[in-house]
Amino acid sequence: MATVNKNLSVYDKSSLPKAKDFRFGVVVAEWNETITEGLYTGALEAFLDNEVPVDHIIRWNVPGSFELIYGCKKMLQTQNVDAVIAIGCVIQGETKHFDFVCEGVAQGIKDLNVQTDIPVIFCVLTDNTMQQSLDRSGGIHGNKGTEAAIAAIKMAFIRQQASLTHQYKKPALLSSGQLQIEDLPLKLEE
Repeated sequence: MATVNKNLSVYDKSSLPKAKDFRFGVVVAEWNETITEGLYTGALEAFLDNEVPVDHIIRWNVPGSFELIYGCKKMLQTQNVDAVIAIGCVIQGETKHFDFVCEGVAQGIKDLNVQTDIPVIFCVLTDNTMQQSLDRSGGIHGNKGTEAAIAAIKMAFIRQQASLTHQYKKPALLSSGQLQIEDLPLKLEE
């Protein structure tokens, strides 16, 4: 397993861009609520630890993981956010329902990332057992919600930087969130 040798909650705060001016959406599935609430708590704590004001975090609930796609789409269309996190949990059962939901949600979130300019972070656990999900939502492997919040901060920053139409005088300042720009247009190479 990828998480066996990694704690999902560990990150280097000093290497992250400043997040206090970003706005984040979090769409949370109500199905497997014990897990999704744990994931949301991890994301919220990471945002607050990185100085994101609580009023810059918008939470919406949807019934289940499959509905995350629509919830994220509407969040993107109606809220002024810099990134959205889709939080859900699908646990393997006795039928193929697990496969269809997991595939649909993964493809739907991918489609939103391709179709829109705002990053959508995939924070949907697709585990074989409830214990595996507990281990990844604040248990022995840390919290995937924390990891998703850090990804959202990084992607919001990338989006912000990509939208600038200038080149940087000092690229090393990017990670600190401080920018110095020249009056030259950004040159994109194909």
